[in-house]
Amino acid sequence: MAINEKLIREVIEEVLLSLKVENQQPEIIAGPKPSSVINAIQGLELTETGIATVGARKDEVVVALAPAFGIHQTKTIVKVPHNEVLKEVIAGIEEEGLTARVIRVYHTSDVGFVAHQAAKISGSGIGIGIQSKGTTVIHQKDLQPLANLELFPQAPLLDSDTFRAIGKNAAKYAKGESPNPVPTKNDQMARPKYQAIAALLHIKETEHVDRNKKPVELQVKFN
Repeated sequence: MAINEKLIREVIEEVLLSLKVENQQPEIIAGPKPSSVINAIQGLELTETGIATVGARKDEVVVALAPAFGIHQTKTIVKVPHNEVLKEVIAGIEEEGLTARVIRVYHTSDVGFVAHQAAKISGSGIGIGIQSKGTTVIHQKDLQPLANLELFPQAPLLDSDTFRAIGKNAAKYAKGESPNPVPTKNDQMARPKYQAIAALLHIKETEHVDRNKKPVELQVKFN
């Protein structure tokens, strides 16, 4: 399928402009505790409280955020705010009677490995990984990193209802159930339409990878 080069050029210029504006905004706000790092955006405050450890609770699902989520990027590829994404995923988990624990993964921007890290430290063995552009994976600790329970690769087609359903399904896996996969839309035009911007957003995410930094626990506050 031929891709309109003029459209791609316009999309890239728009993204570069928006990234320049975002990078000019203050991203880290000094917290009251020297050991804490608080990242705040509109509607969401994420406080780093220490190194993420393996959980003992069987009723938890760990949600792992990629390095730039809620700091250097604040919306998905289709402009769903990150506070809304995280709120819906947590709400889906809680609707099934389980608890969400949120961490940030710094050593990789690959959503499969982000999600696998979440699963490995989850008390239930189930984790969710979310890239800043919206791509999401439900993972299980005893699977290989490139295998998974459910993969949602078409970020442009993920809306708030889908993110809540992802949270619900992850919680069901954690309870030992075998839920039907989350229904997702399919749009053959999504890939050519968003390919350029997706590549740019992933590059920006990867710029914040620190291979020597361990995953950190996050305290989440919606405001």
